[in-house]
Amino acid sequence: MDTTFYMNHFLSFWSPQELHANLIIFLNIVGAMLLGFVVGYERSYHGRAAGMRTYGLVCMASAAVVVIAGYPDFWFGARAAGTVIPDPSRTIQGILTGIGFLGAGVIMKEGFTISGLTTAASVWASSAIGILVGIGFYAAAILLAGLSAACMVWVHKLETWLPSQAAIAVMLRFAKDFQPEERALHALAQQRGYQVAGNTLSVSMQDGKIEWRFVAVAADRHSAMPVSKLADEFRCFNGVESFQLNHAKN
Repeated sequence: MDTTFYMNHFLSFWSPQELHANLIIFLNIVGAMLLGFVVGYERSYHGRAAGMRTYGLVCMASAAVVVIAGYPDFWFGARAAGTVIPDPSRTIQGILTGIGFLGAGVIMKEGFTISGLTTAASVWASSAIGILVGIGFYAAAILLAGLSAACMVWVHKLETWLPSQAAIAVMLRFAKDFQPEERALHALAQQRGYQVAGNTLSVSMQDGKIEWRFVAVAADRHSAMPVSKLADEFRCFNGVESFQLNHAKN
């Protein structure tokens, strides 16, 4: 057994050039993790499932996968020098595709209400931050992290301030043998500042009781009747056995 050969092979992983490359990769990974924490803190602060840990992991893993593609001459203790020609564009494509599946996992749909879209989009943005760090665009990565955090913190307040149409998901369960009329539903909605969104009405029946589900959109959220007031009125409607009201995004 040639011990000198194995010793030289071992020492090749600890050469000054190899250590220098590892140091650069290490700094990129740490920097990407910290930027991921910046974006993830907003989600963590608001009690979302994906928080600082998720964003930090996504960001630094994306950076790690990209940055190692920039040092092929140091792979395997520099024994692959000149024989490996990686394609960073394919690496980036694979990262973004994989993170897309992760983002899809946090999107939840319940009835007419969809949640998790902002979290999914910000996780995808976090991977882009890691990619920017990995290829050396540090200023752009810092800017993207800052803009992503600012977007999630302040744009919601801007949306609240700007004119918009609030939407409410409504479920009405009628008494047995009661026959509701769709024309009367539209009239009642208009009287209270709402209109039934097109193609959202679904009708089902169980045990002889008709159940309607639809989305009511406010013409003006400031003048439309509040949900609490609507609930008080539904309690007095003839034929309505039970109901459910939820804020929704149609």
